[in-house]
Amino acid sequence: MRFPRAPANEIAVTWIGHSTLLVQLGSLNVLTDPIWSERASPWRAIGPRRLVPPGAPIEALPPIDLVLLSHNHYDHLDARTVRALAASQPDAHWLVPLRLSNLVKSLGVRDVVELDWWDEHRLGDDSVACTPARHFSARTPLDRNRTLWCGFVVATTTGRFFYAGDTGFHPEFERIGERFGPFAISAIPIGAYEPRWFMHPVHLNPDEAVMAFRSLHAGGGLAAGRVMVGIHWGTFRLTDEPILEPPRRTREAWERAGLALDDLWVLAHGETRAMGR
Repeated sequence: MRFPRAPANEIAVTWIGHSTLLVQLGSLNVLTDPIWSERASPWRAIGPRRLVPPGAPIEALPPIDLVLLSHNHYDHLDARTVRALAASQPDAHWLVPLRLSNLVKSLGVRDVVELDWWDEHRLGDDSVACTPARHFSARTPLDRNRTLWCGFVVATTTGRFFYAGDTGFHPEFERIGERFGPFAISAIPIGAYEPRWFMHPVHLNPDEAVMAFRSLHAGGGLAAGRVMVGIHWGTFRLTDEPILEPPRRTREAWERAGLALDDLWVLAHGETRAMGR
């Protein structure tokens, strides 16, 4: 990671694990779906356990300007992590989908804004858009789909970043690209996809992740140097596929699509990779 911020002409991405990324678009520091807990669960003793430690301790983060929460599942909205960030990063600006702000505020966050699909929110010279996703929400058996789920686009003078959130394949990827692209970097989930009959509506598999990336760039053409970062794999065992299968299958799908391997980033936990603009 860059501390405290990346150079004005650089986008740096650090994979903390699962869907948690530190994305540094020049001077803007963005954190996605932060989870530092040992388990993706409301309980400390049961639930999916972290297989790999976080790529950096939460105390080592630079000043965070923006936190993006895509939905309320425990592997994306972790109450203990939110409380820790609310205390250690009190000036961070949080963006969440509809009807999720009350929960986030109850965990100590002061500055939170709700967005609906296609809404845009300005942060000085930068902007954030809330984008559609194909998923669902729930934290208990009694609150299914009472809050929204989404992806996000962050647009700065340094470049544009797309975060798909948690999603199955859907027809709006192309429209997202046409409306908000082109994207220098797109973070797209590649794991938690088996058994397919059950996961297909809500989670991309590697082939669909590459399809989604290509759809994002269909309108303007997929120029060299447009990067996809594979997320949502290798940190918690959530589904049936072998834990190291997603990156292998993603590389195979990428090569079949004729895309440059340098433009596919499959990061190690804690690894930082950067591009100049």
